[in-house]
Amino acid sequence: MTTETLDHLRSQISTLSESERAALARELIMSLDGPRDDSVEQAWNDEIVRRVSKVKSGKATLLSREEFRSKMRARLGQ
Repeated sequence: MTTETLDHLRSQISTLSESERAALARELIMSLDGPRDDSVEQAWNDEIVRRVSKVKSGKATLLSREEFRSKMRARLGQ
């Protein structure tokens, strides 16, 4: 694709509304991800259910935002 063609596309895209640009960006990103893997989707869904269940049952250890930030800073050596 030529620079001229890309410039033309950018010009056309700039006339779209914010929601139209967001939808286009999502479609472009999805086109780079390759085919959808349903087993991965299911694994993530199972993990979400497992984590929510732990929180609801009181078995999860929850952190405040500041505790989380402090732990991440320590882990990153900051």
